[in-house]
Amino acid sequence: MVEEETGAARACCEGDGDPSLNEAKEKAKRKDKRKKRLLKEAEKADKRGVCYLSRVPPHMDPLKLRQILSQYGEIQRVYLTPEDPAAQVRRKKSGGFRGQEFSEGWVEFTDKKVAKRVFGMLNGEQIGGRKRSSFYYDLWNFKYLSKFKWDDLTEEIAYKNATREQKLALELSAAKRERDFYLSKVDQSKALSKIEERLKKKQKVDMVPKVVRQFPQKKPVVNESGENKAQLSRDILAGVFGGSS
Repeated sequence: MVEEETGAARACCEGDGDPSLNEAKEKAKRKDKRKKRLLKEAEKADKRGVCYLSRVPPHMDPLKLRQILSQYGEIQRVYLTPEDPAAQVRRKKSGGFRGQEFSEGWVEFTDKKVAKRVFGMLNGEQIGGRKRSSFYYDLWNFKYLSKFKWDDLTEEIAYKNATREQKLALELSAAKRERDFYLSKVDQSKALSKIEERLKKKQKVDMVPKVVRQFPQKKPVVNESGENKAQLSRDILAGVFGGSS
């Protein structure tokens, strides 16, 4: 009996010394720790609250917004949507603010109770602060988003980005088709112009009239007796060369 227990203990000791078994145990421990950490993060995320800003005052950026709202409670994340690039170009051309402006934003508080309290306290109120501040007289436009998680925001942003990229790709494709169509028409027009030029040159060559030189003919000379001078010449020649008339 003692020998069996000793053999079992020895087998256990040998098993503990196996590197593969030790590695498997370490992997299992790391997996359990990761799972526990994710569960804790999920619990913390359930306790967090998100407030939505329908309007971001001019000259305000994420850093300034975090500084102002941090006095009411702990903030996890802040995201502000940049304004439309076309609106930014128009503002710069008109001589306005040349920096980056934002159209809307989201603020995530560590505690949803704090987010609800901030919404109740600040919504519709003057931002205040220093009077020299560019948004001193602006009003807060807050809304507490019940049952809204930050992951929902990231999914929405990813969807908007994908939609914008798809729209941009379609616009670029349409512009490329228009450019190719225009270039093909230009090439076709050049080819037709060359053909017309060749035809015109050919017609000019064909239309050149042949030069037929016409010399005035002299009438036969008749002497006073009425005899033809040509006949007299023939008679003279016949006499010279011995021919008969």
